[in-house]
Amino acid sequence: MTARDQAPAAPIDRSGAPSPWLGRILLANVVVEILIVVTGGLVRLTGSGLGCPSWPQCVPGSYVPVREQAEGFHKYIEFGNRTLTGLVGFVALAAVLAIWRWSDRRPALIRPALAVLAGVGVQAVLGGITVRTGLNPATVAAHFLVSMLLVAAASAAYLEARMPGGPRQPSVPPLVRQLGWATCAVAALVLTLGTIVTGSGPHSGDADQPARLGFDPRAASWLHADAVMLFVGLVVAMWIATRLTGTGERVAAAWRLVFLVTLAQAAVGYTQYFTGLPEALVLMHMLLASLLVVALVHGMKATVTTASPRTAQRRSEALRG
Repeated sequence: MTARDQAPAAPIDRSGAPSPWLGRILLANVVVEILIVVTGGLVRLTGSGLGCPSWPQCVPGSYVPVREQAEGFHKYIEFGNRTLTGLVGFVALAAVLAIWRWSDRRPALIRPALAVLAGVGVQAVLGGITVRTGLNPATVAAHFLVSMLLVAAASAAYLEARMPGGPRQPSVPPLVRQLGWATCAVAALVLTLGTIVTGSGPHSGDADQPARLGFDPRAASWLHADAVMLFVGLVVAMWIATRLTGTGERVAAAWRLVFLVTLAQAAVGYTQYFTGLPEALVLMHMLLASLLVVALVHGMKATVTTASPRTAQRRSEALRG
């Protein structure tokens, strides 16, 4: 068994002692980022986007819903989503502190964790802009896409913590790794087109005055479907390529997972389209989008592995020479 096939090392603190808390906190960071995507979808699907018509207050003069509000139960759904932002920020801060306390503080850990922490603040401001612009579909789309970036960053930090420290080396040929990045780029296109479909459809977030983009929903949906087909083809190509050229089962298994999540996401997407966009399926589609981002980050992380001490020494000598 080679070093690259061994189980990932447990996170360590600065003294070298194993610490399970780093992995737990970083996993919680991923979970809450996905959770707020789901609750944000619930806000939109129930028409509760303006349940708190002001920002940062819920209504003028109060940061919490008041009995006299005309928004009914919508105010509680929107306020609950806003409250969850506080938990997301707390966990993001805890993740940065945990990395500082219980890891070797390598950039591949610190940078994504800091990006998540900064992104929570960006999302809070963007959420306020979304409310103040009456749920403009462009800002709603940006809100979702930033969430996908934060899910990716949180996942990158968690998966990095499961890898031993030290120099990295590819576990697949460079061309395969480039294909992986191309697959991720097409995934970003698919997600962006998905927000255009949403912005052109019925689930805008406001129960009374839905604001929509000026695109034909049917045309936007089929353009999105075309991009999905391209993405599925690239995922299949990556799975086959990693099976044929990878240096261990880990990388092929990671891309098999991407393929399975992609199939589930495509199945839900087509079903929701042909059944009139039922809310439960739309919410499932958003959850699967988040899980697909996690799977893609996992797939790309699997294309590199920690270099053996001998390989690292040869690289160091080459740099010095």
